[in-house]
Amino acid sequence: MTRKRAAVLISGRGSNMTALIEAAEADDYPAEVALVVSNRPDATGLERARDAGIPTAVVDHAPFGEDRAAFERALDATLREHRIDLVCLAGFMRLLSPWFVSRWSGRMLNIHPALLPQFKGLHTHRRALEAGAKQHGATVHFVVPEMDAGPIVEQESVAVREGDTEATLAARVLEIEHRIYPRALRALAEGKIGPAAATGQAPAD
Repeated sequence: MTRKRAAVLISGRGSNMTALIEAAEADDYPAEVALVVSNRPDATGLERARDAGIPTAVVDHAPFGEDRAAFERALDATLREHRIDLVCLAGFMRLLSPWFVSRWSGRMLNIHPALLPQFKGLHTHRRALEAGAKQHGATVHFVVPEMDAGPIVEQESVAVREGDTEATLAARVLEIEHRIYPRALRALAEGKIGPAAATGQAPAD
């Protein structure tokens, strides 16, 4: 089995990155985490990746200032230099332009801590509680130019409990994230989902 080479993009601790690395340790897993990239040199997830023997790279957005295109060209070059097939965003706190998204269309996943299409964007747990949601959860989706709007690959929910706080709800949702992201990457690496799904087109027979 030729395993797909996946890169995980992080900006912080990379807990979902760790879940993907651990899943990829299985002999029958169809992808390997071949690279972890951060846009922040101080991201604690980088050290966790190094401890797991994963190559790492930093493409710091700060020196590029407002030149997002130049930052994304550098990021794209890093991924291609490492012969990356698939990209997983895991707490990567940069909005990506249509140019970058199109370069990786059908090959880039993101995980979002809500049941999309509900609660796109930030502060999802707080907003779910404020809205009186009965169910909350997490979603893995393809990345498209519109934020948190790509076709859904995996989704799982938990009940919102009376007395839940942002912290307690977030902890239960994080457990879901760690389950569904490895499943989604497996499906993508096995070719069960792909570019047609990312554009919302029906797969060919």
